[in-house]
Amino acid sequence: MKFGEAVRIALQSLWANKMRSILTLLGVVIGVASVIMVVTLTNGAKRFVTTKLDTYGANVITIGKMPNTFLTLQEYLDFQKRRNIGLDDYNAVKAGCKLCISVGALRSATGSVVYGTRSTTDSQVRGWTWTMPSMSNLDIAEGRMFTEVEESHEARVAVIGADIANNTIGRGDPLGKEIRVDGIPYTVIGVAEPQGTMFGQSMDNWVAVPLPDFLDRYGTHDSLSIYAEAPGGGAVLDETMDELRVLMRVQRHLPPGKGDTFSVETSDTFQNILGKILNYFGAVVASIASIALLVGGIVIMNIMLVSVTERTREIGVRKALGARRRDILLQFLIESAMLALIGGVIGIVVGIGVAKGITLAISFPSSVQLWSVLVGLFVATGVGMFFGVYPAARAAKLDPIVALRSEL
Repeated sequence: MKFGEAVRIALQSLWANKMRSILTLLGVVIGVASVIMVVTLTNGAKRFVTTKLDTYGANVITIGKMPNTFLTLQEYLDFQKRRNIGLDDYNAVKAGCKLCISVGALRSATGSVVYGTRSTTDSQVRGWTWTMPSMSNLDIAEGRMFTEVEESHEARVAVIGADIANNTIGRGDPLGKEIRVDGIPYTVIGVAEPQGTMFGQSMDNWVAVPLPDFLDRYGTHDSLSIYAEAPGGGAVLDETMDELRVLMRVQRHLPPGKGDTFSVETSDTFQNILGKILNYFGAVVASIASIALLVGGIVIMNIMLVSVTERTREIGVRKALGARRRDILLQFLIESAMLALIGGVIGIVVGIGVAKGITLAISFPSSVQLWSVLVGLFVATGVGMFFGVYPAARAAKLDPIVALRSEL
């Protein structure tokens, strides 16, 4: 039997029992859709981390009270007991780091921004040093960033995000306008380029003011984050991290042998840990989805056994007309594989559709990978062939005389 003829016969058989075929596909559809959805969302999250969460360059080092990621509640509680990073720590790092190209610091709070009769109540108020925009890859679309002199003199100047410019100030040139941030007047000197949304939340609803002025208004009870730009990656980056660690230990009078009371990290540290977490999550969900594939395979085997029983006379006629065992085997194998392949195609469409629906609903990033589509089709077809071997072998072994007699 030619392969094309076997495919045609298989499709005719599936079409003749449409409802049974659809119900048989459900297990494969659910399994493949789950895997494709998880892979699409996981890859989207990884790409998102690389492009958006990683706003700081690969050679920017962060000094904080606690690391960006932790795995247990106990770790979090231990980190919370550490002393806050203060302005004195920032000044010590700024004055002592010889390898650093630039050093900056920031702290943020949630506050209100008012202009005329318009206002916001959930804007992010950032206390920045004048060096922060360049290290955070933030471009100023209009105007400028405040200067070192304005920072040291606690000038009442502010740089705003696109949402504040468009929604709070509204039409007209925002530069030179006076806004009130938690009741304090500031003159707008710059507007940043739009940064879009993150998990459904705008990244442009913020206002940045000089850090010393921010600390005067909001107090020093919370910890700062210090950022230092190294001259390059690799060994130079490691040397810069070592220098920063020594400076912080000296600043805090930590004796040899005592652990750090701060964290020194790069963006790669956060990306690697988050990447591992996402991979573990994907592996767990894929394992659960494989159960659906296993159930789908068992259902396919069961239906194919029923099909063999129903078509016993057909098999006998084909054998009486000269069909060989391998012809019958190929026919039923292709039928089970086609059944699973169709389920795989539907599962891929459903999985991508659900992932994109989640993206539209909550702005969770998603990224379709060609390899995941190909793997989904391969696994689905493999499941169909694996669970179709026994029914196909059983059909191929039927004695033609017995098969013809069974329905007489």
